[in-house]
Order: sequence, then structure tokens, then C-alpha cells
Amino acid sequence: MKSSHPTVGEAAAAIGHRHDRLLERVRALSGALLDAVEAGDTVTAHDEKANLVSWCEDELIPHLVAEEGPLYGGAHATAEAGLLVEGLLQEHQTLVGLVDELRRVDGGARPAALGLVIARVLALHIGKEERLLLPFIAASPGLSLAEAVGTLEDVTEA
Repeated sequence: MKSSHPTVGEAAAAIGHRHDRLLERVRALSGALLDAVEAGDTVTAHDEKANLVSWCEDELIPHLVAEEGPLYGGAHATAEAGLLVEGLLQEHQTLVGLVDELRRVDGGARPAALGLVIARVLALHIGKEERLLLPFIAASPGLSLAEAVGTLEDVTEA
């Protein structure tokens, strides 16, 4: 564990950077899958689908699960943000379900469509976290964005 947590500004920047990397990667992977499908290259499409599924299992889903404790916990317990956090948790479930569906489908345009949907839902989800949840946590006297993000980094780096 780290001995100190980042400042609020550092915490917001750290999570923003992590979100940017997630979005950049999911867009690249889903775009490569779409390109292969549009080109009619079934071998490459199969490989690109496997790359996207692997990334989702290794990076995306662990990130989502890690957020649920340190980042969401305090805000979830408040009357003001409880429903927002419930919505964000439902989006996590939706993303996990989309990855599961992507894992099971093969061939045709459906894997590419699912890849694009995963990218869009993730972008929408991250937008809500950054525009609604993080400012709420930062402005709430009983909550600490710096501590939540510091703990989140400890969990995701473990």
C-alpha cells in the first residue's frame, strides 16, 4: 500500500488519464475488428475479436470491479448520489454482459457491432463518472476523492 494519497487534482488527473487509456484502447481494438469484418477477412476478424475479448477480461472488467469499492462506496451510501451510483453499477453489469455476448458470438458483423457498442457504452459511462460522480465526491465533506483514487490505484496495481 502507498503511504500517502494524491491531492484532489492529482486524483482527478490520474483517473482521467486511466479513463483516456481505456477509451483509446477499446476504440482501437473495436476499430480493428470492424476493419477486418468490413474487409471480409475472417481470419483477422477472428483474431481481432479474440484480442478485444482478452483486453476486456484482463483490463476493462478488472477496472470496473475495482471501482465498485473505493470509488463508488462512499457516494453510494449518500442520498444525493445513491441513484447515480446504482445507474453506474448497472452500466458495469451491461458492459460485462456485452463482453460475455461478444465472447460467445462468432463470424459475421455481430462481433464488430458488439465491439462498437462496448466502446460507446464505456464512453458514456466514463463521461458520467467524470462529469457527475467525481465532482460530487470531491465536493462532499464526508468523502475523499484523493483517498478513493489512491485506494483504487492500490487495488488495480496489485
